[in-house]
Amino acid sequence: MSDRYAYLGPAGTFTQQGLLSLPDLPPDAQFVPCSGVPAVCAAVRAGDADFGLIPMENSVEGPVPTTTDELVLGEPLLVVREVFVNVTFVLCARPGTTMQDVRTVSTHPHGHAQVRGWLDTHLPAAQYVAAPSTSEAAGMVAAGQYDAAVCAEIAAQNHSLEVLAAGIEDSAGAVTRFALVSLPAALPEPTGNDRTTFVVHIAQERHGALNGVLTELAARSINLTRIESRPWRERIGEYHFILECEGHVADPRVGEALASLRRICADVRFIGSYPRADRQNEDLPHFATDKAFHAAQGWLAKIRKGEV
Repeated sequence: MSDRYAYLGPAGTFTQQGLLSLPDLPPDAQFVPCSGVPAVCAAVRAGDADFGLIPMENSVEGPVPTTTDELVLGEPLLVVREVFVNVTFVLCARPGTTMQDVRTVSTHPHGHAQVRGWLDTHLPAAQYVAAPSTSEAAGMVAAGQYDAAVCAEIAAQNHSLEVLAAGIEDSAGAVTRFALVSLPAALPEPTGNDRTTFVVHIAQERHGALNGVLTELAARSINLTRIESRPWRERIGEYHFILECEGHVADPRVGEALASLRRICADVRFIGSYPRADRQNEDLPHFATDKAFHAAQGWLAKIRKGEV
C-alpha cells in the first residue's frame, strides 16, 4: 500500500506545493487534503494518513501558532523532514473582472498579512474576508461568493480564474517552512546537516531557569536556530519554550544536552531530529565534535575503572 500524505487543502495551496517538492516523495503517493492544520494532525494520529505536511513558520509572519500548539499540546507527533517553499501571490478573479470591480478580497490570514500593504495601496476600499486556505479562497471566487482572491498562481489556474496582478507580496523573497510529521517511530539517520526540535516546560518558581536551559546548550557549542514561547494554559505566567538547534539527537553533544534538560526542567518533549533544508550547519570547534565527546567519555571510563 502506498504512503498517504495529508496536507492543508484543497489542491493548489502552498502546502501542496511543499508536499510535491519533497525530494523522496514516492511516485505512487496518495494525497489527503484536509481543512486545516488540526485536521492534518488528526488524520496522522488516527492512522488515516502516514504523514502530514504542516506550516511551521514564515519569514514574514513568523511561527504558525496552530502548528506550534498541535506539536506542543497535542498527542505526540514526530517531525521527520522539513521543506522550504518560496511564497509569491497573485490577485485573481473571474474572467471579465477588472480591478475597479473588486469590492471583496478573500485569502488565508497568513496570506493577507503578506499582501496587506499592496491591497491598501491598490484596493483601499475592498473588504478582506478570511478563508481557510488560499486555494479555498480561489474556489469561493470561482463560485461567485467574492470578487477576488489572493493565492498561488496554480490555484488561480485550477479554478479558471484570471490573474489581475502578480507578485503582490509586500516582501519579495518570502519563504514558508513546512514540517513533515508522522506518528512516533524510528528517527531519520543523521546526515551531518540536521536540525532538532524540542519543547521544555520550566516551572514558574525557578528563577533564571531559561538561562539555565540556554547555558546547557551553549556549554556544548549547540547553535540555536529558533526559540518561541507559548502559554502553558493551566496557569498564567507559565510557558512552554519551543527550541530548535543544529545537530541530531544521535550526536553525543545534542543527546547529552537533552538529557541534562530533562533533569533540570519540569518536562521536555522531543519533537524530532531531521535533515535541514536551508543550509549547512555551522562548523564546530574542535572540542565540540563527536570525536572530542567520545574521547572525553573514554577518559572518564578509565578513571572509573581506576586506570588513571
